[in-house]
Formats: sequence, C-alpha cells, structure tokens
Amino acid sequence: MTDTPYMPSVNPLARLLEGADDVVERLKRHAETQGEHPADARAEVEPYHPRKIELAVAEVIEETVTTKTFRLRHPDGERLAPFRAGQYISLDVRVGDVVTNRAFSISSSPTKREYYDLTVRRLPGGLVSNYLMDDVVVGDRFTSGGPMGTFCHDPLFHGDDIVFLAGGSGVAPAMSLIREIVDLGLPRRMTLLYGSRRSDDIIFRDELDAVARRHPNIVVHHVLAEAEPDWTGAVKPLDARLIDKLAGPLAGRMTYMCGPAYKYPYLIDELESLGHPGRRIRKEANYIAVAPPDDPRWPAGLDTEEEVTVSVRGRKSFRMPRGRELIYALEDNGMPPEASCRSGECGDCRVKICSGEVFHAEEARLRMSDPKFGYAHSCVAYPLTDIEVEFQPGTGF
Repeated sequence: MTDTPYMPSVNPLARLLEGADDVVERLKRHAETQGEHPADARAEVEPYHPRKIELAVAEVIEETVTTKTFRLRHPDGERLAPFRAGQYISLDVRVGDVVTNRAFSISSSPTKREYYDLTVRRLPGGLVSNYLMDDVVVGDRFTSGGPMGTFCHDPLFHGDDIVFLAGGSGVAPAMSLIREIVDLGLPRRMTLLYGSRRSDDIIFRDELDAVARRHPNIVVHHVLAEAEPDWTGAVKPLDARLIDKLAGPLAGRMTYMCGPAYKYPYLIDELESLGHPGRRIRKEANYIAVAPPDDPRWPAGLDTEEEVTVSVRGRKSFRMPRGRELIYALEDNGMPPEASCRSGECGDCRVKICSGEVFHAEEARLRMSDPKFGYAHSCVAYPLTDIEVEFQPGTGF
C-alpha cells in the first residue's frame, strides 16, 4: 500500500489478525476520500478541535485579593469549542517584548459553551499572572489553542465516587467538575479537600459552600495553612490522618490532585500510606516542573548560574544560565516555540538538539523516539553544555 498523509503503510504483522484485510481496505477507501478533500475534512474538525481560538475579555471577576476570573467569549458571540471538565487552554500573551503563552485550567462548566472562565492567581514574580492581574481589562483580546489535557473524569474507569485534593488556584478544574455535576444533575459523588493560606483567600468559597448545602453528593472541606480566630474547619498538614478523617475510606475511589507541584510527592506518599494504589491517583500535569538544583538527579556540583551558548540553526546564538528552562530563553530572544502545557507532557514545544547535552526535569513525558532522534521538550529542558538546536519557531502573534 502506498503511503499517504492519511494512510501510512500497514505493519505486515497486522495482516496476521483475523479480518485485517477488510479493515485495511476500508481504511484505504476512507484515506483516498479524505485525500481528495483535505480542506473539507479540516473544516469539519476545526469547530471541535481548533488550532487557534479568538477570545475577548467579557468580564473580570475579583475572586479574592490574589485571584481573578477572566470570562472570555468569542469576539463575534459565537459558541466556543467544546471541552471536558478538567481541561485547559493555552493563552497567547505578549508582555512587553516577550511573546509567550500559559496554560490555564477552565473553571467554568463544559455545559456553558458561550464562554471560558480562566481563574488566575497572582504568582510572586510571575510574568504572565502579574500582567493578567494588573493590566488586563474588559475588551482586551487574546488568541489561544483549543481545549486540551487528559485531567478529566472518565465514568468507565474512574467510577462515580471521586476525591479531589486541591491547593490554591488548583481548585479551578475541580470547580469545572462540580459545576458540571450540578448543571447536568449527575449521580456522581465528589469530595473536595481544598487547601488555602487564609480564610479570605479561599477561591469560590461562597459558591462551594452553597453547592455543598444543596447537593448531598458534593462534599467540601476547606483546609487552612494555619488556624485563625473563629475558624472551625480543618487545619494543615493535609496528611494521611486528615485525608482519612475528611474523605473517609479511599478504597475503590479515584483521587485527583491539582496544586503546587512540589507537594505532589508528599501527598502521593500520604495516600499510599493509606493503602491507596498509584493507579488510582491522578495528577494535573499543567504545573511548573521542579527545577534544578532542587531535582535530585541534577549533576552534582554543576553550577546552575553558569552560562552556556545556545545556537539556533539558521537564526542566531545567545547565552543563558544552565538552570533556566530552554523555552523561556528562546522566548526572551524572540524565538518562541509552539507550546501548550509548559510542564513536559504535551510535547508541542519539542526542539531537536543537534549537538550538546540537555537535562530533562523528571516531569518530562518524552516519547520513546525523542531520545533516539535527539528531541527535547524545551519547557522542561536545561542545557548542560553549549548546544545547537533546530525547530520551527511558533507564530506567536
């Protein structure tokens, strides 16, 4: 069979399976049809899996002193692409001369196709979060990639009784899941253990408490970092004892977690100490990876501040410190790669390492072929030596 963009060659072993010839012929006919009308096929797919979405800020909602929700609609009022509760979009942003993007979980219900809500918390020193919090107003426009991510509930494999451990703005995907349950009247049970610094910094507190009062299948426990006067709720640490007390037995339940990445190993250990298996623990990968030298795999004695040279084939060279993510250095020098999750999972920011050596954070989800052919996920890659890279820069704006 001849290769086409739609129908690659078939592995000979596949033809040993019963009925394989019939399947191959049907795929071949489909490929030939699609090959004649690629534009038509793309037009059918685009509304559901768009490459880019135009968005306008319709409302800015102040949730707490550190957090705002940005309600984004299509500039022409069109319905937006569908998404699953727990997914995110990658927002394209220009801050000064830097073109970059950031992934934000959608906090609105997937039943509301008129808008996406992005709930953003100020990150000390954060380039994009501070820009959004301080400068963005109603009427501002952005582009984003289409909804993506696998941090979603699958009723077939995850069951109808789930536990969600959230911290800070990590409550955003939990909020989308809860709103979906309420909007559709789903029989799913969800227990949320939500950690915050202070009682006045609990995002969605009024709505969460109201939902919990009206819907017995949704249980919400707020957990503060420190006790406050008149606070009657739980206080950290959110350890095995407190998880067991608030959530009850975990047997047979799927556990989700979303929040600061550095807390994941601790929480996983606490859950496993309760006999909860790793296969029933799901982590949101849309977070900042643990950077060197905090990563114990970082080569001993190698200075993270020492600069190396990065040469982009066909473009230019620049200097950067070893301990900085390659993607940010490329963006600072006007060559942003395509990117989405920025946490090593999706692979959109892959670049080819033509020479030299890079270190990948543990969170990197490399394909088996990446090391073999020299590809790196630039969002979690750190140059150990001078390197030469090759890639097609993203279009940015």
